[in-house]
Amino acid sequence: MPWARWVAAGAALVLLAAAGCSSHAAWHSGGTVAPPAPSAAGASAATPASASPSAATSASAGPSTRPAAAAAPARFATLAPGATLPSGAQCAAWVRVHPYPENKGGNRRANQTTGQPVGTGFFTGDDPRAGTRIAARVDGQFTGTTREILRWAACKWGVDEDLVLAQAAIESWWRQDTLGDWTGDATRCAPGRGPGADGRPGQCPESFGILQNRYPYEKPAWPGIASSTAMNADLAYAIWRTCFEGYEGWLNTVDRGRNYAAGDAWGCVGRWFSGRWHVAAGDQYVGRVRGYLDQRIWDTAAFQQP
Repeated sequence: MPWARWVAAGAALVLLAAAGCSSHAAWHSGGTVAPPAPSAAGASAATPASASPSAATSASAGPSTRPAAAAAPARFATLAPGATLPSGAQCAAWVRVHPYPENKGGNRRANQTTGQPVGTGFFTGDDPRAGTRIAARVDGQFTGTTREILRWAACKWGVDEDLVLAQAAIESWWRQDTLGDWTGDATRCAPGRGPGADGRPGQCPESFGILQNRYPYEKPAWPGIASSTAMNADLAYAIWRTCFEGYEGWLNTVDRGRNYAAGDAWGCVGRWFSGRWHVAAGDQYVGRVRGYLDQRIWDTAAFQQP
C-alpha cells in the first residue's frame, strides 16, 4: 500500500506488533480533499522571518508552565527540548495582543468551539513523561480566528509558528471541515460518522480537521478533533512536542533512515506523515511543507476564503 501519514501514539505500533500485524496496516494516505492550487500571481516571494525553526536553549528537565511575561512575543519560535513552555492561558493572552482577521469563513463555528482533556494515558506507548508533561496539558481551550488558533497552538507547544501555518496549509488549506483517509472498515469509523454518513457510500473518514488528526488512534480526543479547530491543532502539536522531546523511542524499533533523537523539528514533521523517522516519504512531505513556508502561502490571494 502507499506511504502514508501516521498520527497515532506509540501504543498503536506496540499493539500491532504484539498482534503479529505489519505496522503498514496502520498507515494512511493523507487527506483526500485537495486544496485549490495557488495561482502563480498570488504566490509571494517573501522570505519568512524564520525559514527553519529556531531552537532556544534551556537547562530544565522537561516542558512545564512558565510565569506570565510582560510583553507578547512578536512571533513564536521553536523552544528546545526541555524548555519551559507557556500555559494555554498565557498563549491566549499573547495571541490576542496581535489579532488577525478571519480568512477561512467556513471555520467560524469550529473556531468558537473548545475541546476537552485527553487524559494522561493518551500516549501509553511512549516515555511516561509524554503523559504527565504533554498529554495532561491538552484541552483545546481557545477561541479565535483560524490564524490566531494556529498561533496559539504554536505558542503552547513551542513550535515555530510559520512551520505550523505551512503544515496546516498542506494538510487542509486551513479548513477544519476537511475529511481524509477514507475507509470501508466500519470498525474504524468515528461515532456518528459511519459508512456513508459523510457522503461516500460504504466509506467513512478516519482523519478530521485542520491538521488531519486520525480518529482510530486519537479516540480520547473525539469529538473535539472534528468539532473544534483549537482541539485539533492543540493535539497535533502535542504529538509533535512528544516527538521533539525525544519521548518516542519506538521510532528506533521500526524502519528508519537514521536513529531517532530529540530536537529534530523537521524530523517530527515528517514522522507525522510517514510514521517513520527520516524515511523518503516523510522527507518528501517535509519538502512540501517547506515549500509552502518559503512562499508564505497563507499570505497569498489564492489562499484567502473569508
